Amino acid sequence: MTEVAHSFDDSAAYERFMGRWSRAAGAVFIDWLAPPAGARWLDVGCGTGVFTELIFDNCSPSAVFGIDPAQAQIDHARRHPAGQRADFQVADAQALPFPDASFDVVASALVINFIADRPRALFEMRRVLHSGGLVAGFVWDFKAERSPSWPLRLAMRQTGADVPPAPGTRESSEGALTTLFEQAGFQGIATSSISVTVPFPNFDAFWQAQTPGYSPIGRTIAAMTTTDRLRLIETVRAGLPVGPDGSIEYSARANAIKAHLPD
Repeated sequence: MTEVAHSFDDSAAYERFMGRWSRAAGAVFIDWLAPPAGARWLDVGCGTGVFTELIFDNCSPSAVFGIDPAQAQIDHARRHPAGQRADFQVADAQALPFPDASFDVVASALVINFIADRPRALFEMRRVLHSGGLVAGFVWDFKAERSPSWPLRLAMRQTGADVPPAPGTRESSEGALTTLFEQAGFQGIATSSISVTVPFPNFDAFWQAQTPGYSPIGRTIAAMTTTDRLRLIETVRAGLPVGPDGSIEYSARANAIKAHLPD
């Protein structure tokens, strides 16, 4: 199936959809990354600034720059605490607007799979990284169907609905990420699997968060007949663990990678 384009112009909906998952996975990722203090960071595909805030809270950076191609995401990031400390700007990961060897750490949180020309983006990350610098990223394990949307995707298959393919699914495994970084010329490559669990107070909160109108799955569900949508809702509900108080808690998994630019 052809990959379906994602739009990230609705920053508030994106925050509801992915914010809590990004924070949970990003915190584990930073612990595993063990970056040096006092580093100059570039957050590639910073979105609403969730990962940028984690950098400030946990890494004692000397400076942080964040880029994203969506103006709405950058505007959102600038309105939040990290916006007072980070330099956010609209830019493309495939053509980074920075001189060579500008950063000590270049990181990308839940973005690599969405970049059209991933090898080009890795070349750019390498170009702006100091010799010996750290490059890293993590993506949801779409190939194993372990992204936060897996309950919806599973139920859609069970009910015979078309499931929009996630961008970069084949490149989301640890092996594929390793190959991508090796081909970019990085060394000392290491990978890790990150599992995180996120709670929702009830099914309605889960449903609203996980079916944003901008996403391919959200658009597909919105286009269903009322009968098909209700059947899907009941299938999703039946497949989720529900607590005595009606709360829902389930896990998702991401694959992480880190490496160094040779001296």
